This record gives sequence, structure tokens and C-alpha cells, in this order.
Amino acid sequence: MKNGKRSRSNVTVLLVAVLAILAFIRGPLQIWFLAGAFVLWGLWVTIPMLIRAQKRSAYRKQKKQAPPARSMDFQFPDLTEPAESVLLRHVNFRISAYLKSAFPDVTWEWREKDPEHIIKNGGAARIQLFGVPDYNYASVVFDSKANIGCDMMKIVPLSEVAGAPSGTPAAPAPQPQPTDPQIWYELQARQVLEDLIADLHSRGHSSLTIKDNGDVCIKQANADVKTQTLKNFPERNYWQALAKVFEKEGLAAAVTEAGLAVTW
Repeated sequence: MKNGKRSRSNVTVLLVAVLAILAFIRGPLQIWFLAGAFVLWGLWVTIPMLIRAQKRSAYRKQKKQAPPARSMDFQFPDLTEPAESVLLRHVNFRISAYLKSAFPDVTWEWREKDPEHIIKNGGAARIQLFGVPDYNYASVVFDSKANIGCDMMKIVPLSEVAGAPSGTPAAPAPQPQPTDPQIWYELQARQVLEDLIADLHSRGHSSLTIKDNGDVCIKQANADVKTQTLKNFPERNYWQALAKVFEKEGLAAAVTEAGLAVTW
């Protein structure tokens, strides 16, 4: 019906144009004007039809190429597993990633009857380590901010510490194991120093000094004030390597007579 109205309108336009030419133009020019009117009318009718046909063709092509609608494949998660088990596995992955950053071959087991309770309420939990030189246990600490800390431990029978029974030769004293500054920093110093430096920086300090015994000191009124103590601080022959570890963390470190000076 819409196409019929459009056709009648087109014919009306042609008739009006022809009558106008016949009424006002005489002589040889009349034929040329009539021919021009028919040509223009033909273009005026044909071009919109071609445009509409092209649009319909493009629409059909796009409809054929459209991907089929996806079926509703949503599945409800399994809610039968206790939340404590999911939380425990999540914490297990965090502990494994933390330990493997220093010991790639480490595996471990819980040595607590209810680790979920400690994780939820905070505190320290004991784990046993396998594949870690010089350490066989660790104490994992959970705080109220969901942070995890880890203190490496070596547990041996009392008989090995006190010495062999009388009449048997004493075992030779174990030789001290070399210290890896990177591992020591990750396990013993990173969290302590990051928290300490953030606090000192907020109070206007820009440097600290680590003494030979691990005491961390700052200058206040030309006096050294102890703020923290780093456990198992490496000996001086490791300080150059330790300074490079600090530099990787964006801190400047220099070996001085007073100790290892760290600035930020």
C-alpha cells in the first residue's frame, strides 16, 4: 500500500511537469524539454529504488552472517563445600607462593589440628617443611589485616643439642652455612623494613643504619636511636651483595664503619 501511494505520487509529478512544458514551451525546444523531464523523472524514481534494494540486500547478508544466539549455559556453583575448606585452600596457595619465592622445591604440611580457626581469628600456626636446606619447620603468622608472615625454624632433638652420651665420640660441630642475602631479605627483613620505612618517611626521616648485630637505628638530635632489630642479620662479608638487594627494591645502601646505611 505504501509502494502504491509512492507510485501515484511519482506519476503525478511527471504529469504536472509534462503539462507545464506543453503549456508554456512551443517549437522545437518543446521536444528537448519533454525528453529532459522524462530523463529526470526516471532518475528520480530509479535511484531511491536502487538504494532501498541495496539496503535490503545488506540486511539479509548481515542476518545470515550473524552468529546463532548462545544457549543459556549458566550453572549454579557448588555450594555444598564448606567455606572453611575453600578459605584453607586459598591460604595454602598464598603460603606456597611465599615459600617458593625463596625455595622453589619446597613442599609443606600443616602441624595444627584446626588451622582454619587460626586463619580466621589470627595467630601463629606451625607447618613442617620439606626440601628446604637448614630448616624443617616454620611458624606462619596471620594478622588482622590478612597479611601473612613466616619465620623459618630448625627443630632438632635435645640429644643432638646437648651432645652425645658419655663414652661415644661427639659429632663434629656443623659448619656455618652460607647466607643468601636475597632469601634473608625476603623471609626476615622485607615486611619489617617496609613498615618501618613507611613510618619513618611519614615523620620526616630519609635514612637509617643497620648495625652489625641487626639493630636498626635512626638519628635523633645527633644520637642513634634503636627502632627495630633484624633477626639473623648477615655478616659484613655479605653486605655488598645485600646492598644490591636493597637497590633492587629502590633503596640506596652503602657500607660504612657504623653499619649498613640505607636511604630513600
